[in-house]
Amino acid sequence: MTDSFVCIDLETTGLDPKRDKIIEIGAVKVERGEITGEWETFVNPERKLEERIVELTGIRDEQLAEAEKIANILPEFFDFLEDKALLGHCVLFDFSFLKKAAVNERMTFERTGIDTLKIARKYLKDLESRSLESLCRHYGIPHNAHRALEDARATVRLYQKLSEEFYKKEEEAGEKSLFCPRPLLYQAKRDTPLTIPQKEQLYKLLDKHKLIVDYEVESLTRSEASRKIDRILAEYGR
Repeated sequence: MTDSFVCIDLETTGLDPKRDKIIEIGAVKVERGEITGEWETFVNPERKLEERIVELTGIRDEQLAEAEKIANILPEFFDFLEDKALLGHCVLFDFSFLKKAAVNERMTFERTGIDTLKIARKYLKDLESRSLESLCRHYGIPHNAHRALEDARATVRLYQKLSEEFYKKEEEAGEKSLFCPRPLLYQAKRDTPLTIPQKEQLYKLLDKHKLIVDYEVESLTRSEASRKIDRILAEYGR
């Protein structure tokens, strides 16, 4: 078991790190079992939020408009992380978004991590749900769900509760402990910017069909631009 780590949690525009973007980062640093620092920020995703994300998180476009883009945030955030293991509830989800963002900025990001969801799935099989919200109710942990820093704080408390209840049992069984950091593995490819022909075609289609869009054409990747063009052609024609 480790008592020094950084617990991370992200809010994002969706569930796919290849297409979706980070909109909020929260992190809690724990050293020798004590919280020694916290870090949080909004992130400008350069796109309009879907209503379902607004409803889920309470985060609105106006709050993100003045936020820094992820490229400007990563260096400071990685400094905060130092070389510590990551803790999270489904930690690979958060790691995958950070790894994708890092690769896009030509940065290296390799980590070990501990997953409270995996621990709960092993030892709390009788619970109807092992979501962070449900586990917090189970242990009486105060929790304001779906905001990054609040989720990170709650996950730290959850890890401590799970450790108190199950770590000795796992140690006695002589198993490779889920309470210890393991390598986090996610393959990410760098996004390539849209091509000049794509940009020209997209601008022509938008102008021809008098379309107002909620994204910046110049910030699209090649694959994103291709999907936007295909969607316009399918709906409006050439």
